[in-house]
Amino acid sequence: MEKDCAPCCDMRGMLSFLILFLLSKKSMHGQALAEEIGKRKGEKPSCGTIYPALKSLKEAGWIQEEKEGKTIVYSLTAQGRTSLKSARQRFVQIFIGVME
Repeated sequence: MEKDCAPCCDMRGMLSFLILFLLSKKSMHGQALAEEIGKRKGEKPSCGTIYPALKSLKEAGWIQEEKEGKTIVYSLTAQGRTSLKSARQRFVQIFIGVME
């Protein structure tokens, strides 16, 4: 990674990217994230996929969680917004021209 490049999410499988993108729109709980990803990818990720990704993003400091009763709601941190911006730039660099 270049020294002046902000750290960004791992784009392998793009799950982290999708989670950050969705949370940039609104705070969501894990099941809502899985359902929205399922709509976009055509396949809903399992709990064994979505929750480890959320844990990893939280440990990286890119998302935070807040309990609302028994439900945990996730939202982006400022660092997460920076990471998403960097990931979007990488996404465009990687996929520009794919549709041509």
